Amino acid sequence: MHAIEIRETGGPEVQRYVEKPDPGRPGEGQILVELAAAGVNFIDLYRREGRYPLPVPCVPGEEGSGVVLAVGPGVTRFAPGDRVAWTTVLGSYAERVLVPEDKAIVVPDAIDLPTAGGVLVHGMTAHFLAHDSYPARAGETVLVHAAAGGVGMLLTQMLGRRGVRVIGTVSTGEKERIARANGADEVVRYTETDDLAAEIRALTGGEGVHAVYDGVGAATFDASLASLRVRGTLVLFGGASGAVPPVDVMRLLWGGSLTLTRPYLEHFRATVEEFERRANAVFRGIADGTLRFTVAGTYPLAEAHRAHTDLASRATSGKLLLVP
Repeated sequence: MHAIEIRETGGPEVQRYVEKPDPGRPGEGQILVELAAAGVNFIDLYRREGRYPLPVPCVPGEEGSGVVLAVGPGVTRFAPGDRVAWTTVLGSYAERVLVPEDKAIVVPDAIDLPTAGGVLVHGMTAHFLAHDSYPARAGETVLVHAAAGGVGMLLTQMLGRRGVRVIGTVSTGEKERIARANGADEVVRYTETDDLAAEIRALTGGEGVHAVYDGVGAATFDASLASLRVRGTLVLFGGASGAVPPVDVMRLLWGGSLTLTRPYLEHFRATVEEFERRANAVFRGIADGTLRFTVAGTYPLAEAHRAHTDLASRATSGKLLLVP
């Protein structure tokens, strides 16, 4: 089979398209899947760069979808021929993937495999942000950074359906159009202001927002803290612009008894039951049209380096996929 292999951490170019042995029969509690599509996520970039631990050499990628070819001993939830999707399974940039049974879920008939291969990480992340990290209530005002990005679009939709006022940040006029189309009530182009926090406070009568959902990281962190009202919450869920340096916790006091949390998807799908509940909520939203999911680009598996370059540029709006 063909796969992407990383032998050392570094830039997009360290990803090599190689031939590797077929995984063979799945082991205890595993299923063997023929890949339909692999999702490209910022965590893949963080691992490739060495920001997150990565055993090298290895096959990167953590999200995908496909058809079950075989099941290993002890597997009870799947059978050959099932259409499945998964998350947090290192080795997903490959034509065949060994997936632990507890990391996979059956894809409903109403959802196509490319959509399933890309929606779970973004969709479940948006779901736990909106329902667990800071469950904003009707009438509250929140700030969503990168509101035209993959998580940002879904998060804005989920919050808007609940009656939350969403202020989104974007970089261009086209991304402003996308953010508004997904329900953002106000949009600020951070590239056109010298004081983002002042802009946010002006939109909230000087009070600040109840919460900030920040997946950008280093470039927005200070403005995010300064945009919060007293007892506001900063949900830092990513670092697209770079990792946030160590923080003096006294900044939370002087900012108004603020709360700072750094959630991770794996901790919000800790059991099979929680995974299925969260994933099926996303699938239902896609199927009934209450959630709109956008695939921004599809790349051959051999061009994983190009997909990483495009994602890192933050010029895309929506999900990037790799296909065999």
